[in-house]
Amino acid sequence: GKLRAVLERAAERLGKAALVTEVAVLLCDVGDPGSLAAVAKQTRLVLNCVGPYRFFGEPVVQACVENGASCIDISGEPQFLEGMYLKYNEKAAEKGVYVIGSCGFDSIPADMGVLYTRDKLKGTLTAVESFLTVKSGPEGACIHDGTWKSAVYGLADQDNLKMLRKKIGYAPVPVVGAKLKRRGLVFYNREFKEYSIPFMGSDVSVVKRSQRYLHTELQETPVQYGAYVNIGGLGSVIKLMFAGILFLLLVKFSFGRKLLTKYPEFFSAGRFTKKGPTQKQMDGTSFTMTFFGEGYSEGQDCQNGKPNVKICTEVKGPEPGYVATPIAMVQAAVSLLEDAACLPKKGGVYSPGAAFSKTKLIDRLNKRGVEFSVIHKSEV
Repeated sequence: GKLRAVLERAAERLGKAALVTEVAVLLCDVGDPGSLAAVAKQTRLVLNCVGPYRFFGEPVVQACVENGASCIDISGEPQFLEGMYLKYNEKAAEKGVYVIGSCGFDSIPADMGVLYTRDKLKGTLTAVESFLTVKSGPEGACIHDGTWKSAVYGLADQDNLKMLRKKIGYAPVPVVGAKLKRRGLVFYNREFKEYSIPFMGSDVSVVKRSQRYLHTELQETPVQYGAYVNIGGLGSVIKLMFAGILFLLLVKFSFGRKLLTKYPEFFSAGRFTKKGPTQKQMDGTSFTMTFFGEGYSEGQDCQNGKPNVKICTEVKGPEPGYVATPIAMVQAAVSLLEDAACLPKKGGVYSPGAAFSKTKLIDRLNKRGVEFSVIHKSEV
């Protein structure tokens, strides 16, 4: 009954007059292209959740593009995301379909957060840094080992990612305004009174792709971006450094990768488990991503002098991996279907910021618990 009510609401939203009386279950298998093609032919949009995407993602993208369906995923794997751009961007444009990657926690809060910050600043935003804080309750927090596997294989394969980027031949993104300084591997953050490290996820690469697209296609001023995560006190720093060194030593060798993927709980100090989080753990966990932006007031020359305006914004939400991610993915899907007139004019493989910068995605997220807000603005 509950499921039916949800489906009926969804059906109404999508403007279908007929009530949905039952959900058809269509079975398909990434190893069986025919089954994927059959599913893609029956829909306008596929939500692709087959991580690690480097092993299972491409057959779904291929089936969607060939059969005229759009496709959204929640991958945080730059090599997969950019590989799909290289292989399918032109085909997707020909077919008029949209393939939009990283529509989960990686990287909708970061990518849309940078655009939100830009739109709220009076003047021209030229640089932003984000700081992620994940709070957990008494039960602690953990993540399913699928994400861990993606990280293990992703870090092992950095050289191939460099080669892939050479092949794509990206146009360089110009630096506008004061150059954003890169911070150290560990630093004390006075704003939060704890230690921070660079965020190892795909956010920086996704934001860069969006900014490049918005600059080259729409002549918008590109924003420089750095992403960090707050890790706590000195004890956390020491623990993390040991774990990090061990990880980097093991990830280079195939037996090391076998160990890492076989015993995720041991090597991640309990952060990644084969079972994933309990309901209680999820209920007690939330995230805040805080953005500190700087830029130039209206009429001020961005190429000369120091930035003279600042802004602080934040994106807050529930537990990132299992609660915020589906909210982000589903709202991205609704935006793709309902805000179609505001999408880029031609199909292709896009990052979220490139696809959704003109849509109502942020409003949709705000209504569903992933909230964007301005903390303060200042004229310097």
